[in-house]
Amino acid sequence: MTVREGSRGSGPRGLGVDGRFAVWAPEVGSVAVVVDGTPHAMTRDDDGWWHAQVPGAGHGTAYAYALDDADPLPDPRSRWQPDGVHAASRVWDPSSSRVPDEGWTGRALPGAVVYEMHVGTFTPGGTFDSAVERLDHLADLGITHVEVLPVNAFDGTRGWGYDGVLWFAVTENYGGPDGFRRFVDACHERGLAVVLDAVYNHLGPSGAYLDRFGPYFSGANDWGSALNLDGPGSDTVRAYILENVAMWFTDFAVDGLRLDAVHALRDTRATHVLEEMATTADALAATLGRPCVLIGESDLNDPRLVTPREAGGYGLDAQWCDDIHHALHSTLTGETQGYYVDFGELDTLARVLREAYVHAGTWSTFRGRTHGRPVDLLRTPGYRFLAYLQDHDQVGNRAAGDRLSASLSPELLACGAALVFCSPFTPMLFMGEEWGASTPWAFFVGFDDPSLRDAVREGRRREFAEHGWGAADVPDPTDVATFERSRLDWSEPEEGQHAWLLEVYRSLIALRRTEPELADPRLDRVRCDADPGSRTLVLHRGSVRLVVNLAAVERTVAVDGAHTCLAAPLGAGVSEAAVTLPPESFAIVRTG
Repeated sequence: MTVREGSRGSGPRGLGVDGRFAVWAPEVGSVAVVVDGTPHAMTRDDDGWWHAQVPGAGHGTAYAYALDDADPLPDPRSRWQPDGVHAASRVWDPSSSRVPDEGWTGRALPGAVVYEMHVGTFTPGGTFDSAVERLDHLADLGITHVEVLPVNAFDGTRGWGYDGVLWFAVTENYGGPDGFRRFVDACHERGLAVVLDAVYNHLGPSGAYLDRFGPYFSGANDWGSALNLDGPGSDTVRAYILENVAMWFTDFAVDGLRLDAVHALRDTRATHVLEEMATTADALAATLGRPCVLIGESDLNDPRLVTPREAGGYGLDAQWCDDIHHALHSTLTGETQGYYVDFGELDTLARVLREAYVHAGTWSTFRGRTHGRPVDLLRTPGYRFLAYLQDHDQVGNRAAGDRLSASLSPELLACGAALVFCSPFTPMLFMGEEWGASTPWAFFVGFDDPSLRDAVREGRRREFAEHGWGAADVPDPTDVATFERSRLDWSEPEEGQHAWLLEVYRSLIALRRTEPELADPRLDRVRCDADPGSRTLVLHRGSVRLVVNLAAVERTVAVDGAHTCLAAPLGAGVSEAAVTLPPESFAIVRTG
């Protein structure tokens, strides 16, 4: 698959920057581009693209496409939708605002610490510019990569971002394309790389007009219509995705893309679209002189996702690893319902810390079948798997959007953080986790259509009822108060136990940098000993040991060799033969 000419340096074709408009609509009889209210007939080429030259059009010009004399629709490749996803598009010239710093050389993924952020609830202002005001907090914490939930245009005033319908346009809710460029630039000024969450597996329920233009859809998945990746007309649909990948790296200078639910990308071609994305990103990295990272979210437990292309894999740089999360969550909370059913044992946590997957060609009770494939521990570095205690899904898809801080002590939260930051994987934390934020992060939407709001509200309650939550447990996702309660409270990091936990996080991240063995990604060198009876665990990282006591009583754990204590937030007794830990605590020691 070749990205169409013009998509690498100046964005996708047909933007109208120089008065030229083009749109793909192979199955209609006529198309007119309506520029500032005036229609201009377009001419069709042999590939189903319609073209028109409109003198005087440029940055800020309003335009839309009328198909077969129907009401005009926004451009599927629109770069700017200041009046919402149902209104006319606006021409956005990338040269109209500050060009991202060409001196930025990026940050590689090995050794990274990732911070997941939802712009709308990260600060009271809920915009890119207000988020910039808190970036120093992240830099001081030791974060290297800021992973931003989707920012492409969606219908309504609030939402998670996964209901996007115009993939090339940055939502005006946060500040539009110029605001996002300022945000990325500000991150780079502080040494922070930016990873953008990109959704290519479905579109939102309101404002998704792609099917009016051409055969963009084929079949359905769990969230709605699936993209046509392998049927008639799919060459242009795949180019649509690759153009979008290229745009984020070039025009917005993002450093990586987190690809949402890639298991839902149904593609039977010999070369999977994920492999084409990876090829595109690698080519751009060579051109731009900085890493262009792709991180997949997948439910398949298939290491081929992150296996290099020359070894027969898709060649993505990393993937989110829910098995690590599930083992941590279930061990700390005791929850074993639903998809946590196979994850409650301490031995399971020890295995996942060594091998990344629990289900690796083994029985999955929740699925009722065998699932997954083993990771090659000799050839697959651990940094290719993101490890996390919490993320937007695992918090927001609980009935009340309750964080771990709602049910666990600060001491247990610190133990969980130590397991993540001392693991061989790439650690990721969800905004506010670093201080044990008391604010929930619930599911919320801001659709204008009353019938759609009712459908979302009832669908959410029905979904949670299947998992044992009653209607009273589920806040109304359409109520603006649900959104407002989900905003972080920035007074908390300075207070009591919040401040203590924040310092633990800061110290763990710093220790991961000063003790190279903690960031060593070689999975074949990891050893983990668990004692389910005493609720203790020892993670071996070279000569460094993480000793964790998850019990509610003091424990003494055998650790051979002379010890130097590197970290013990609640204190520890350290001798040549053992480490004595208070309840719900950890120590990091060096042996030998």
